[in-house]
Amino acid sequence: MKMTVELFDNIINTSQDCVFWKDKDRRFLGVNQAFLDFYGFESADVLIGKTDEDMGWHTDPEPYMQDELRVLAGRSTYKVQGKCIIKGEERDIIASKRPLYDGEKIVGLVGSFVDITEVVRRKNYLDGSQIIYDINSLRKFDYFDKIIDEISLDEILDPLTGILSRAYSIKFVTSLIANDIPFTFTIVDLDNFKFINDSFGHSAGDKVLNAVSKGLAEYIGTAGLAGRFGGDELLLIDLHNIKHKDKELFFKNLYDDSDAMRINVDFENGSSFVTGTVGCATFPYDADNFTDLFGLIDKMLYLGKNRGRNCYTIYEKDKHDDIEIHKIAKNGIFTDMHNLKLCIENVNGFGNKLKEAMPLLKNMLQIEDLYYVMKDKDMKAVLEEDFNGNACDIFKIMTDDIFSESTLESVKKSSPVFYDTLMKNGFESVMIVRIRKGSDIYGYLICAVKRSLRIWQEYECAILYFLSELLSDEFVK
Repeated sequence: MKMTVELFDNIINTSQDCVFWKDKDRRFLGVNQAFLDFYGFESADVLIGKTDEDMGWHTDPEPYMQDELRVLAGRSTYKVQGKCIIKGEERDIIASKRPLYDGEKIVGLVGSFVDITEVVRRKNYLDGSQIIYDINSLRKFDYFDKIIDEISLDEILDPLTGILSRAYSIKFVTSLIANDIPFTFTIVDLDNFKFINDSFGHSAGDKVLNAVSKGLAEYIGTAGLAGRFGGDELLLIDLHNIKHKDKELFFKNLYDDSDAMRINVDFENGSSFVTGTVGCATFPYDADNFTDLFGLIDKMLYLGKNRGRNCYTIYEKDKHDDIEIHKIAKNGIFTDMHNLKLCIENVNGFGNKLKEAMPLLKNMLQIEDLYYVMKDKDMKAVLEEDFNGNACDIFKIMTDDIFSESTLESVKKSSPVFYDTLMKNGFESVMIVRIRKGSDIYGYLICAVKRSLRIWQEYECAILYFLSELLSDEFVK
């Protein structure tokens, strides 16, 4: 059978895909009936001789123009996911395009697309996943621009969070290193994520991951990309914030003003305040290969966890180069308790015992000083002799032997005098234990830090409580 113009028209107009063809200047030459129906056109006259930009079909037309220029240079594309505006609504589509040849000369292109908006929405509704990056947002980075037409978007993105998968996060990083492109590499560990899963269920954990991933991706914007390393660990690959002062501002704003860190996430059965701990280092200034670079961000993450979590640690050579993780890693709570007991058991006097214990306590609890309140109701410091404050109502907050709070909200309500003392000295988070024997209360030990939202860990509460037990013997001799 000989192909005629009439036969060709009959074939393309029975296709359910939207088919179009353009000249070498990307101007429409023709479309099929499915295309006209999709846009609500009565005839092709409204678009013949026009480009996509003339029709206003894309919020950001540049990526789509570059895509077609690549096709006109001889490169076919297949099932590229994108978006277009139909009657004021942004829709999800998948498009394929090929060059049109006259002999060996490219004279235009032919393409087709299908609308997948409802499929995407249904998929997101059913499995709780989300789409953060599309083909065009990834094309802005040279590594993905070179591979995006040959690899499925599903393979590149993490199926739950919609950010880069672990494999492609690492491939992107190694490509930047290979091309000697400076970037800051960051690992984000969600604090107490297991508690959220155990308390509210894994669907709540998924919601937290989605919320933080979306927040991180939106916060870093076009400066880089967010990825999921695995479990509750996420990544940021930042090509803009390279200098130390820029990194400081970037992370300060991330924690103080973004929708990624320190956010409330609501579930069907409750809600949780979500925080994260961050470690980062920069290529090539801090390390010139992937292994060493990742080792540094992992070390910085560990230091942040050791400082009480919910904080960021930026690698600085003069400050962190000599730190060895195995030397600061805890040998175990019982070993630390044993060392604490040995340190003070032969020392006489409450104050002398505290001073002797301070080097160990500073390392174990990551504090600068330890404070205490005795029967005179004054708050005093172990190391800072001039420190003094009124804590006459501290007992009102102590309904149990141990109290810890990442803010001072409960202290403000129950113990306003003690709260004023903390505020005047710049303290924002506090942990307190009672010193007692039986029903007799002799005083209180206080860890107060000038950092908001420090999350006090069970290990830290146990160490301070154990110290209070050791000290209580001083009052019953």
